[in-house]
Amino acid sequence: MITVTEAAAGKVKQLLDEEGDESLALRVAVRPGGCSGFSYEMFFDGEMDDTDQAVEFGKVRVVVDPTSAQLLVGATLDYKDGLQQTGFSIDNPNAQRTCGCGQSFS
Repeated sequence: MITVTEAAAGKVKQLLDEEGDESLALRVAVRPGGCSGFSYEMFFDGEMDDTDQAVEFGKVRVVVDPTSAQLLVGATLDYKDGLQQTGFSIDNPNAQRTCGCGQSFS
């Protein structure tokens, strides 16, 4: 399953605090689409399925569905806040090819 860096967990925690709903988790998913075949999707979700995999990073709960989990084994979610790059990124060793936007892979 995916790993979350300390920087990413901190930013997610900040965003969750702004939402004000402690039942929410960060859902990371892989969906068909994008220019390379699959794209990443991240959103806050309060509904969990019995088959979801969940793991906690600090005070942040991350949830992944079983199909996405297979494509995210060994992947790392990071957050950068700098001049060159700002935002979340996923480093996925399973991706054979990525597109220029960084949001799509195959």
